[in-house]
Amino acid sequence: MKLQDKLDKLRDDFENGRLPLVPTAEQIETMHRATKMLTDSGQASRALKAGDKAPDFSLPDPEGNVYILRDLLVRGPLVVTFYRGVWCPFCNLDLAALEAERSEIEARGAQLLAISPQTLANSRRSQRDNKLNFPILSDHDSEVAATFGIRFSLPDDLIEVYKSFGSNLSQFNAGQDWRLPMPARYVIGRDGVIVYAEITPDYTRRPDPSELLPVLDKLRSN
Repeated sequence: MKLQDKLDKLRDDFENGRLPLVPTAEQIETMHRATKMLTDSGQASRALKAGDKAPDFSLPDPEGNVYILRDLLVRGPLVVTFYRGVWCPFCNLDLAALEAERSEIEARGAQLLAISPQTLANSRRSQRDNKLNFPILSDHDSEVAATFGIRFSLPDDLIEVYKSFGSNLSQFNAGQDWRLPMPARYVIGRDGVIVYAEITPDYTRRPDPSELLPVLDKLRSN
């Protein structure tokens, strides 16, 4: 089953009350409205895209190791996925799909890592719960996400919905505000230039990790 098929099923189960957390019709409408607002804002089209230079970053993993983009690129191209956090079931399906494709990514000489604004402890939980064998880095206040153009602020009514679900992001995240990255997938070549970018303002939509493989094949042949 493709990643998007799994995401579609999760969304259908959630919105039709087949999961332990059952939202009200008003809460679902609030979530739909917020997604539409972000989509209609056009922010995704203004984010960094293929052909742009990737901004350098230096971020920690849960074990205290620091990952610096320019140092990583010495070893080969990099696949970077930005995600919202361990509290988001759509993000967890996305991470699991990337892990399933990890060996194919690495066989093409590339490295894989994920970035989220959550605390180091929650990054460790993401790795453990999703059985991941690639690093998750913590981006305080989504500052690196902002340099890629994908950070946004949640509207007040959506904040209240998330709080009612038990997802108080000021407790999950390293920062104390309610800003998140749009889910995004990037491939960065060894020269630091982005060769693939997919930004999805609708968090229930994600590109299949298999789409990365032809991009990496082309990089390798070049």
